[in-house]
Amino acid sequence: MTKQRPISFSAPMVRAILDGRKTVTRRPVKGSALKWLEEFVPEFVALSANELCPFGQIGERLWVRETWYCDHNEVMRGPYLKPDDLDVSEARDDGTLVYAADGLAPYEQEQPTWKPSVHMPRWACRILLEITDVRVERLQDISEEQAKAEGLRAWRMTGDGGYSDDGESARDQFIDLWRSTGGNWDANPWVWVIEFKRVTP
Repeated sequence: MTKQRPISFSAPMVRAILDGRKTVTRRPVKGSALKWLEEFVPEFVALSANELCPFGQIGERLWVRETWYCDHNEVMRGPYLKPDDLDVSEARDDGTLVYAADGLAPYEQEQPTWKPSVHMPRWACRILLEITDVRVERLQDISEEQAKAEGLRAWRMTGDGGYSDDGESARDQFIDLWRSTGGNWDANPWVWVIEFKRVTP
């Protein structure tokens, strides 16, 4: 069976995946992998796709954790086990199981607090990704094309409240996004670059 690992995305990034705009993600290299990288850069880069990436290897899969809510008493009591009487497909259709990335209908706005992505169980996942490439690079090496593959677009707000694609570059949008999540762009850290495609869950 193909190995699967969880990976969390914010609601805007989930939306970008669902829209087909996001096909890559960058995550900081940490721990022992970073130590290896700093000591043996050429060897590490050669091995990274096959042995060292904690998110998986080419051909393996990532199940997406996102902000969610399930209007079922048994689920809300925790630890978020799937109740025997819950049909996940029906729950999605009738609004029992909802996702923040889809926006809020009036009924859902009255619901209790959204559950964070880190608490999403596997059974509630609706997005499965297959890894198509893994590499390591410096964060600041991201190109405009790669920033677009991250789900970002060059845009600016127009006077009539719309958007134009002749504004800030997608790369600049990526820099803003990286900083907004607490990342240090100026440090130019090593990152995993994980490319993927959506597959049927």
